[in-house]
Amino acid sequence: MGLIVQKYGGTSVADLDRIRNVAERVVRTYDNGHNVIVILSAMAGVTDKLIGLAASVTEAPDKREMDVLLATGEQTTSALLAMMLRSMNYPARSLLGHQAEVVTDCDFGNARIIEIGAKRMKELLEKRTIVVVAGFQGTDLQGNITTLGRGGSDTSAVAIAAALKADTCEIYTDVDGIYTADPNICHKARKLKEISYDEMLNMASLGAKVLQIRSVGFAKKYNVPVHVRSSFSEEEGTMVVNENSGMEQLMVSGVTHNKDEARITLKKVPDQPGIAAKIFSPIAETGIVVDMIIQNTRVGGQTDLTFTVPKADFKKTLEIQKRIAAEIGAEDVFGDDHIAKVSVIGVGMKNHSGVASIMFNTLARENINIIMISTSEIRISCIIEEKYTELAVRVLHTAFGLDAECETS
Repeated sequence: MGLIVQKYGGTSVADLDRIRNVAERVVRTYDNGHNVIVILSAMAGVTDKLIGLAASVTEAPDKREMDVLLATGEQTTSALLAMMLRSMNYPARSLLGHQAEVVTDCDFGNARIIEIGAKRMKELLEKRTIVVVAGFQGTDLQGNITTLGRGGSDTSAVAIAAALKADTCEIYTDVDGIYTADPNICHKARKLKEISYDEMLNMASLGAKVLQIRSVGFAKKYNVPVHVRSSFSEEEGTMVVNENSGMEQLMVSGVTHNKDEARITLKKVPDQPGIAAKIFSPIAETGIVVDMIIQNTRVGGQTDLTFTVPKADFKKTLEIQKRIAAEIGAEDVFGDDHIAKVSVIGVGMKNHSGVASIMFNTLARENINIIMISTSEIRISCIIEEKYTELAVRVLHTAFGLDAECETS
């Protein structure tokens, strides 16, 4: 008998029929002799409706009260599933974040988990009770309700699995696993049998939406096996595991894309100590995340500096940089929000040469210009014009031998 943590996303619990499907799946796992903890998101669309309600009250709702409001979405689904399981004559008990002892910091709206005191959950499991936990929420040290940010139920599930040393954490979504590329734009994309934590971390940060990045970080830190699968089929999904677990190491495991990018360039910046701090400190103070940074040194003690930010922050960042450029004596500031980032990812890059050459030559053959390049040990990212995104993903997918006719990993 093992301990299985199952997390179901919003589409999996969108209505009572789907909640009943979840109950039936939970019961099958329970009947196979396993202890089960279920982590639930709010019904699809509910969180957005709650945000809309708050916006109709005030343009700037208090963050603490927003967390109190948003937490009700997961509370609803947890109670309904527990009721449904009990109506099927199975022992079940729903727990809210504070009852599951999910302790967080006090960053309302984007809280981070400090610890999970699993005493109550362990007591229920010892009685063979199915534990249903409201995901996405916890409480800070003062007892205030907090939420973990978008996708936070994934983090709740993996953190609880880690705290209770679960055998597996199953993440049920509306897709049946992790693919070598977005199958909506690359029809030859194929489902991976396994992927490493580091590869998944990179995919999550570079555009793949299957898993929330913080949940993958938890899984890697505590070595929690994560099984990504569909709640609408019985097919095996994709295991996210330690790369030393015997998995095959392909040169490249996946191609990702992200159109949520914009770049800003400061031209002829004085090449002096402290200038970079003056450029980036005001951005950091506003909470804007900077991604890629490239500096090109000119003759005469000047440099051009280019960086990328989320597209939603483009106008605000451009305004800040125009002010900074005037202060530091830069010649000009300009930007572009019609770009995209295309990346190839794979732990096999550590042991294979020529990945960059294949990527650059493949894009060149399609006359796709590379605007910026960023690399790590297992990833190469290129900024290109947005209009070439789908083409770039497809040709790179083929170039690295990832098309569906190849054997799955």
